[in-house]
Amino acid sequence: MVKTVRLEPIAQEMAIETNGNLLSVLLRKDLDVLKECGGRGMCATCHVYVRDGMDALSPVNRREQRTLEVITSCKPNSRLACQARVLTDGVVVELPPGMYINSIQDIEALVGRRAEENLLHPVTGHVLVEAGKLITRSVLKQIEATTSFDYKTFFANSSDS
Repeated sequence: MVKTVRLEPIAQEMAIETNGNLLSVLLRKDLDVLKECGGRGMCATCHVYVRDGMDALSPVNRREQRTLEVITSCKPNSRLACQARVLTDGVVVELPPGMYINSIQDIEALVGRRAEENLLHPVTGHVLVEAGKLITRSVLKQIEATTSFDYKTFFANSSDS
């Protein structure tokens, strides 16, 4: 059966098959989701907030819980879109504010400019450069030093259940 998921703040509804994951909805909408770990619940690049309908989603598994624990922008309504499966209607999803960066090269071209929105660490969600702040070479070096999180090692002992 087909269910409906509402995406905020873009105020659009998307159809999804029962038991389909939220990541598929985001990708079909061409939203910029990095999915660094390939949808295995290990990297948090598909982190979303569930505004409504948390009980309409599959329960959080141990791997997802462990990943959510390292996200500084995590809230009680946080989920990883790749792990949250839609069971019934009534789900409203909100994307976290800010722009996730994939690598340091993604922002090298921005040196000398002001960040249009918060630049966020792709795993932890830490704000690397606040919106409106100037991106300088020294900020770039600081970012390089703070983006060496090895999520593969961190989650090596995690299981899917």
